[in-house]
Amino acid sequence: MKCRRCRQPAVIDLRRHNAAFCSDCFLHHCREQVRRAISEFSMFGPEDRILVAVSGGKDSLALWHLLRELGYSADGLYIGLGIGGYSEESEIRTRAFADDHGLTLRVISLPEDHGYDVETAAQRTRRAPCGACGLSKRHLFNRAALDGGYDVVATGHNLDDEAAVLLGNVLHWEPGYLGRQYPVLPATEGFARKVKPLVRLGEREMAAYCVLLGIEYQVEECPMAEGNRHLGYKEVLNDLEARSPGSKAAFLASFFSRGHEFFRDAAGGEQEALHGCVECGSPTTGEVCAFCALRARVVGDTPVTIGRKD
Repeated sequence: MKCRRCRQPAVIDLRRHNAAFCSDCFLHHCREQVRRAISEFSMFGPEDRILVAVSGGKDSLALWHLLRELGYSADGLYIGLGIGGYSEESEIRTRAFADDHGLTLRVISLPEDHGYDVETAAQRTRRAPCGACGLSKRHLFNRAALDGGYDVVATGHNLDDEAAVLLGNVLHWEPGYLGRQYPVLPATEGFARKVKPLVRLGEREMAAYCVLLGIEYQVEECPMAEGNRHLGYKEVLNDLEARSPGSKAAFLASFFSRGHEFFRDAAGGEQEALHGCVECGSPTTGEVCAFCALRARVVGDTPVTIGRKD
């Protein structure tokens, strides 16, 4: 194979683009896809302060690196979930990346700072682990962005992630979720702007990006994710993609350009019913927000304890 761009020997082929790239041109391709996503959806400008949600995995670390390569001011926030060795390894990878590149990283620990871990939350509330995890991370990333004076929160959701979520939302016909599924969620009262700059890049591209640049990331999948229905949706879409390259990108892009607008009102209606949580002030439809209610139910009189690493 030869690189489509420079005709040198290629290191990766992308059937979706009917193209192959050498190392340098592939890295250029990744930067260009992120640049296009930022421009197409008006995610942020050069003056904005960005808080990157980093997990130690390939997507978030690649995103952080790409944003810095493109000249943006981006700090990182890592949330320790208390999932044994998995969380320990994720934090090691995240701290090492920040140190190697001279980047600012903030670390929040669910067990140490809020008294519970994801497994305990799932057990005591009888929620799926991914539900308790996602609720906690969304609240803490948003709170950290607002308190830290950041203009936007950037997450590493890639093309494969978003296509799987879209399939699930369509299968279950969730108007509110469909109304919020977009590469940019504007800032509203109590919520920071949220963006997904990797929507034009897939998991395989992110893994290749990290390998080519020597970025060491957490390879293992979260042990709490077993049985997550979105993993099943990914498998279905991967089978479709193998038969018809470009199907996932077309599915997602078509929704963004032609379908999302029909669900905007469903998401907007939920915003109108929000008011401040009596505990933390975060927007909620009830007296207490979901995060504070979860924490109160989980912690009770027996908070989780875990030793802090220096």
